[in-house]
Amino acid sequence: MKLAASVGRTVDRFRADFAADLAFLGETATAALGVLFRPDRFRFGDAALAFQRAAFDGLPIATGIGFLLGVILAFQSAAALQMFGVEVYVADLLAIGLFRELGPIITAIVLAGRSGSAFAAEIGTMKVDEELDALTTMGLPPVRFLVLPRIAAALLAMPVLTIFAELAGLVGGALVLQLMDVPTVVFWDHVKGTTTFFMIAFGLAKAALFGLLVGLIGCGAGMRTQSTADGVGVAATRAVVGGIIAIAVSDGLLAVVCYVWNL
Repeated sequence: MKLAASVGRTVDRFRADFAADLAFLGETATAALGVLFRPDRFRFGDAALAFQRAAFDGLPIATGIGFLLGVILAFQSAAALQMFGVEVYVADLLAIGLFRELGPIITAIVLAGRSGSAFAAEIGTMKVDEELDALTTMGLPPVRFLVLPRIAAALLAMPVLTIFAELAGLVGGALVLQLMDVPTVVFWDHVKGTTTFFMIAFGLAKAALFGLLVGLIGCGAGMRTQSTADGVGVAATRAVVGGIIAIAVSDGLLAVVCYVWNL
């Protein structure tokens, strides 16, 4: 009986969370459509401030991780390819891996840990302090007032961070291959020959999708914050975990689509 009761509570909690997620998604979509017809209702100042915090303030860590990722991939790949004397093809591997897959997903995980948790903590604190109720009382919908600017900032910040992370990764790979007597000019020629417009555009589109997911999940976790001692901490944890899971699942689905359509 205890097991059945525990399973029932878990299922009921999952149902309630799913219903709340759908309600938040519908409310956000409705508010976004309203802003499209009335752009003057969008808070561009708040969006610019959130973009600054997500993009420019997060640029050093995203660039640093991208550089280290390029160095590590170059060392690991070159160690295997050097046995066959083709370590120059590490440049091709880095270009394909960073632009199509690793650049967007690593940057998205950084954004989820840094900005997704911040969105949840900010909105969650406002909910605990009953500031959201005050906004509603004054006729200011919290979703349009707080959520949309942060989602727009995350969506726009991800491509910017991804570009810098990818370039830093390529620079790191070029430095490693230079230590292995591969000229820098040869490295960049291989990168240029391997990289296509579709590859870059697909990676940036994927980055924008990841940014949208991080913003939605982070703000949604903040809006559902419980008024308890650890409510804000739980909301921030949910934002990070949910964001990473959503990134992994969506990336897997995109990989399947690319395989089926031979992209």
